[in-house]
Amino acid sequence: MKTRAEKIEEFLRTINVENLDVLNCVDTEEVNSYDDVYEAIEESGGFDVEIIYYSAAMEYLSDNDNSLSDSLELAEEMGYSVGDLSSEVLASLLATQKVREDFSEYSSEIENFFDDLEDEDEDEE
Repeated sequence: MKTRAEKIEEFLRTINVENLDVLNCVDTEEVNSYDDVYEAIEESGGFDVEIIYYSAAMEYLSDNDNSLSDSLELAEEMGYSVGDLSSEVLASLLATQKVREDFSEYSSEIENFFDDLEDEDEDEE
């Protein structure tokens, strides 16, 4: 029979978010909810995406924020000044936000998994 940690690991492998390796960020022995998983990813820097090289940044921005309105808004919210901005910074900010949003789409699925897992644990007792 699989351990609780093995079940969690198996489930987390099903979470597919570009630029995020959930299992690399989470200790399956320490998580019991979506919030725990989110916090573990946050603390390990798993949501942080760094896009380097001008050409890669420009391609990312062209594909995801052609007008730059979203990335410039993010930069403003985070307190960046105009002198701090570059295509790499804007692309990285936008990619980081996208990873957070994409992961958040799994919130109900993750909560349901942990609820079911807790029910299984209670049934085994």
